Amino acid sequence: MSASGSSGGRVILAPAPKGGLTMRAQVAGTARLVLFAGELALRRFVLALERGPFSRWRWPGSTPERLVIAPQDIRTTDPTVAADIYAGLYTFAGKVVETGGRSPFDMPSPSSEWTRALHGFSWLRHLRAAENALARQNARALVADWIAQEAHAPPEAYETENMARRVIAWITQSPLILRDADRAFYRRFLRSLVRQVRRLRGRQADAVDGYPRLLAAVAVGVFALSADNQGRLARQAGLRLEQELRRQILPDGGHISRDPSVIADLLTDLLPLRQAYSNRGVNPPQALIVAIDRMMPMLRFFRHSDGSLPHFNGMSVSHAGQLATLNAYDDTHGRPVENASHSGYQRLEAGGTVLLMDAGPVPPVGVSQKAHAGCLSFEMSSGPNRFIVNCGAADDPRWHAAARSTPAHSTLSLEDMSSGVFLDTPRLVRRLGSVMIDGPRDVPVAREDRDDVIALVASHDGYAGRFGAIHERRLVLRIDGGEIVGSDRLTFAGRKPRHDRFAIRFHLHPLIRANRTAGGDVLLVAPDGEAWTFTCGLIAPELEDSVFLSDTLGRRKSLQIVLPGRARVTPEVAWALTRTAEGQRGRSRGRDTRLGPDLFAGN
Repeated sequence: MSASGSSGGRVILAPAPKGGLTMRAQVAGTARLVLFAGELALRRFVLALERGPFSRWRWPGSTPERLVIAPQDIRTTDPTVAADIYAGLYTFAGKVVETGGRSPFDMPSPSSEWTRALHGFSWLRHLRAAENALARQNARALVADWIAQEAHAPPEAYETENMARRVIAWITQSPLILRDADRAFYRRFLRSLVRQVRRLRGRQADAVDGYPRLLAAVAVGVFALSADNQGRLARQAGLRLEQELRRQILPDGGHISRDPSVIADLLTDLLPLRQAYSNRGVNPPQALIVAIDRMMPMLRFFRHSDGSLPHFNGMSVSHAGQLATLNAYDDTHGRPVENASHSGYQRLEAGGTVLLMDAGPVPPVGVSQKAHAGCLSFEMSSGPNRFIVNCGAADDPRWHAAARSTPAHSTLSLEDMSSGVFLDTPRLVRRLGSVMIDGPRDVPVAREDRDDVIALVASHDGYAGRFGAIHERRLVLRIDGGEIVGSDRLTFAGRKPRHDRFAIRFHLHPLIRANRTAGGDVLLVAPDGEAWTFTCGLIAPELEDSVFLSDTLGRRKSLQIVLPGRARVTPEVAWALTRTAEGQRGRSRGRDTRLGPDLFAGN
């Protein structure tokens, strides 16, 4: 992908050209893919044997007759969403459906993402915020509508992650749903929950690896603790949860997928589960306590100066309410760790300036469905302002691949190609997902924290298989936070390279204004007046269009600084960012609505 200017006010993102893989790179990628497919097939075969022809009907212990607790849903609520739902307006994934008095489950779906959101029922919490009899009646009617069409629900409703979300939503919002309900509805509600949990138990091990599989374990645990007479199921669920947490949560608190959003989402799921164990007087699995204690500092590690999370490996725009809630649960306040070597990230912080850098290898194939080819990309914030960002993530299939490519990140790309290789054969993608089959393996990092500067040098071999090239990046942050000195270098093995065209990109946040100075530098100005100057002595910086991807605000036009060149001419490029004006910290930045309308609405 490359940002290639605009046409009629629209940002054009051209996909990177394919091809150019050496035999060695093809063999490495194919080997990873074959190994992953083999593991998947073996796991499904073993599970089929374990289930047996009647195992889907087995239940560990007596069938529950009532719910005894309702774990808290700590996600933020919005009464205006409840009002929209009551008016028949269902707004999910950027699409709006007006039901006109019909059930939303009978309406044509505008997209798969909308269908997933509808059948996931996470929106029930907004009805709780209304706190009145009408909201309770509405919630109960919608749940009854879903149960009535349960056998004919679309495939998205029974995806493991979505089914787990629905189970958790129904249980956490059960006081809203069941208050004033008659016995017949209570019985139908509980029977539907049992059917769904039975499905989840059967699918846990062969669910999509990573967060979906872990969420399934959480959902079964929530049900087991909330329903009566489920001691045996609770013990089984605790063992499964412990197994997944030990496997998926890294020693520094990161997740094996390397997606920062998973940390926030998991904490939002695990904190109420921990409280549910306490409410039932049951000791939680030790792995649950350890995972929460590790992830809380890691969440602070990822936070920018303005509290948002960086756009790495599937992370899009942060939800401020969710992060504020999680912050209230963090009793280990203080300076976050800065070297998350297990997760493959680095944090440089001084004088109110924060640099976050992706310095890790490609994640395991099974958890790489959202991984990005952004090795050695960085984001930079100062005070309340984010200056340098990555483009972000997009669930929209038309943008998903472009958002994952290297040119969508603030780093160097070679021949406009990605440093990683994604599975793109449609038939295989349907079976295995859009996994990352190859990418950087060797990512050495050297860090030095001195009295005057914080220095970081890292390199990756993502281009070694195709071009014989190693990309090295150096970042030096002055201790007062007022200057960042960087350099990017390409080294090639063997003879002079034939393919050596590179572009070093620095994507800017949409709120940042960028203008050329008389001397050829680029002046970056934030809404509060804080200003930084970007300089490069060897290559004249170019300003091009870019795009800022956001699930909440839509896709927004932004700018990027580009340093294009040939490695045979300039194998190493030095650049610098220098603060030239302090911001008026008291000046309100306002909301991101200042970004203007979605440039891609309707596309």
